[in-house]
Amino acid sequence: MSELVYPPVIGLALASFKALDMRISVTGAEHIPTEGGAILASNHVSYLDFIFCGLAARPSRRLVRFMAKKQIFDHAIGGPLMRGMHHIPVDRDAGMGSFRAALGALKAGEVVGMFPEATISRSFTVKPIKSGAVRLAQAAGVPLIPVALWGTQRLWTKGRPRRLWQRRLPVSIRVGKPTFPGRRDDQAALTVRLREDMQRLLDEAQREYPDSPASQSEAWWQPAHLGGTAPEPPAEPAADDSD
Repeated sequence: MSELVYPPVIGLALASFKALDMRISVTGAEHIPTEGGAILASNHVSYLDFIFCGLAARPSRRLVRFMAKKQIFDHAIGGPLMRGMHHIPVDRDAGMGSFRAALGALKAGEVVGMFPEATISRSFTVKPIKSGAVRLAQAAGVPLIPVALWGTQRLWTKGRPRRLWQRRLPVSIRVGKPTFPGRRDDQAALTVRLREDMQRLLDEAQREYPDSPASQSEAWWQPAHLGGTAPEPPAEPAADDSD
């Protein structure tokens, strides 16, 4: 597979982070295998999360193929870049095609990145997640690896202006231990476990984050349960709700 686009894009991103003296912390990168298929399942708090989630795989010398909305691939600038990096378009009206493309990449030994919440969490907690990551791991027979990102929401998140040029911004990237879902394992139980693993990693990242909001006006990037002004998480459906 030709890699004429991905390495230069990573190099540009790293040069930008260095120029901004960004404080990026990666823990648990050793859990990402150096060869063979794997799924990275990350929380989602920023439009830039795919960049930072991908950095978790650099110590293993892996390039992550992210599943992303088809609309990004239709963009005049973003589209050629996404295709050049061999990311996987997700058409919500034709989901099986996206599933097959991701499955093919995993069986070919690629690392696939996913955001099981599907959309950015405005509460900065882990929302209820979809089962696609679990189903793919079962079908491909690959490890499922939870990831948590924190600090990226301060750069660019839903409902807030972009603040891309902040200097010395801390960003935490945490990678958890993999699970190995079997084909006969209960998908619902595995999905619950994945969400719990993602939330645990996120809780750790939030507790150990070296910054706190400098003023009440800056408390927007802190979740409500830590005293911030981010929205409370929406109520979840009752356990017996089948819809």
